[in-house]
Formats: sequence, C-alpha cells, structure tokens
Amino acid sequence: MDNAETTSSQIMGDANVSTGLKSETTIISDVKALIKVGIVNSNLITAFTGFLLALHFTDAAFRENWQILLLTLSGTAFVIAGGCILNNWYDADIDPLMTRTKTRPTVTGTLSMQTILVLGLSSTAIGFLLLVFTTIEAALIAMFGWFVYVILYTMWTKRRYTLNTIVGSFSGAVPPLIGWAAIEPSIHIVPVALFLLMFVWQTPHFLALAMKKTEEYRYAGVPMLPVVYGFEFTKRQIVIYIACLLPLPFLLFSLGPIFLCVASLLNIGWLVIGLRGFLTKDDMGWANKIFVYSLNYLVIMFLTMAIVTIELPF
Repeated sequence: MDNAETTSSQIMGDANVSTGLKSETTIISDVKALIKVGIVNSNLITAFTGFLLALHFTDAAFRENWQILLLTLSGTAFVIAGGCILNNWYDADIDPLMTRTKTRPTVTGTLSMQTILVLGLSSTAIGFLLLVFTTIEAALIAMFGWFVYVILYTMWTKRRYTLNTIVGSFSGAVPPLIGWAAIEPSIHIVPVALFLLMFVWQTPHFLALAMKKTEEYRYAGVPMLPVVYGFEFTKRQIVIYIACLLPLPFLLFSLGPIFLCVASLLNIGWLVIGLRGFLTKDDMGWANKIFVYSLNYLVIMFLTMAIVTIELPF
C-alpha cells in the first residue's frame, strides 16, 4: 500500500510539474506573439546601427556611452512592443480570419483584452520613460513612430486605404533615428539617409508579404494593394520602390567604398529578382523570393554599416 501511495503521489507530482511547465510555455508564447518578436528584433538592428553611426560621426567613445546604448535599445524595444501589443488588441476582431494571426492570445482568449490593453500601454510608457533618459529628441521621435503605427496605421488606414503600407512605413523608418538622436540630436545627412532607406525598403517587403497572404487579407476585408489592384499592379510598385533604393547608399558615401559596393550589389540583385517577376507565372514563388531577399537585405545592409565603422588597430 505504501509503495502504491508513493507511486501515486509521484505521478500526481509529475503531472503538476508538467502542467506548470506547459502553463509557463504558453505564457511565454503568448507574450512573444503579442509583442511580435521578429518586428522588435529587426527594428533593434536598425536602432543599434543608428547609434553606432552617431558614435562614429561624432567621434564619441563606445565605452563612455554603453549605458546610453542600453537605455536606447531597451526603451526602443518597449515602445515597439507596446505598439505591437496595441495593434493586436485593436485587430482582435479580424485576426481569427487569418491563418498567421488566429493563434494570437487576443484570439485564443488565454489573456483578457483588458490585460492586453494594460500591457500595451504600460510597455509604451516604460519605453518612453527610458528614452527620456537618453535625449528628449529620441523620446519624441519614438513617440512619433508609435503614434503613426498605432493611430494612423492600425486604427485609421489599415482597413480603409491601400496606402496603409506607406503610412506604416513612416513608423518602421524611425528606429535608426532614435539610435542616432540618443547620441546626436541635431539634423545630419546620415540619419536622413537611414530613414529614407528604411522607408523605401518596407514597401516591397510588405507588398511581397501581402501577395503571399492575399486571400487571407481579402477574407478579413483588409484592402492591401494586391487585394484591390491585383498582382501585376503590385509587382510594378514593388519594382519601382526597389529601383528607388539604388541612389540612397550614395548619401552615405562617407562610409567608404566597401559599403557602397556591398549596398549597390544588394540593390542591383534585388532589382534583378524584381524584374524577373514580369516574366514569371509563379507569382507566389516570386513574392516569396522578394520577401526572403528583403530580410537578408536588411541584415546585410545594416551589418555592413556597423562593420565599416569599426576602427582597426593597424
């Protein structure tokens, strides 16, 4: 009997531990889905690069500004996460209609809508507070990006106009400006170039994604460009925006020939893939290539900017 009771207790204990682990895993997954980790990470890459370039062009030392870097990245992350959480909160009625969003906690109900709203507002407030300890300009730029994403994009244009992608691009182009302004609040050609680069990059990136998810957007009633005007029109827009990227690296000519060479090759390669879209019948395959290339483009472009600013000891 004692052995049986012991075995039974062990089984119950193991079951409780298993349930607890599953609960923790679910909470972590829910939080990751709410804050859209991929979006936060990609924006932190550009914010970090903006910060490094500001150090480089102002001859400031990294070791004397590492605390500012931590405040900048954590503040930016919290603001972006807050915006993404509020985007999920507002889109709770259409997310069940799309495959890629129907597992979000706003749909499954694992977190209450009130809890999600509080999380979004709290994360945003914490982010702004952290950025205020860098420079007021950095905090104001972040506030602008948040306002565009949450109010102008999510609540106003996303469900009304095909220009929603353009509007959203303003917010996505803000992180490198935050990184720069945390060190150097004054206007300079470098942050302007970073803003333009990110602003233009986002349209082919998100239009390619919209092509891949056209039927889901159509079912949810979101007027993305391929839903309203079709694939051929969307492909032309993608190619036009990629072509607009060609001259932008030359605004950063001071980064040197290595950067200009890498950046130009990235732009030409993307344009070649874009032009091939007019010859292919596999629109979905082409859209996927454009989308994947855009992700690699962003990482390589900004990583190259960071690398060329490193001063070698010889």
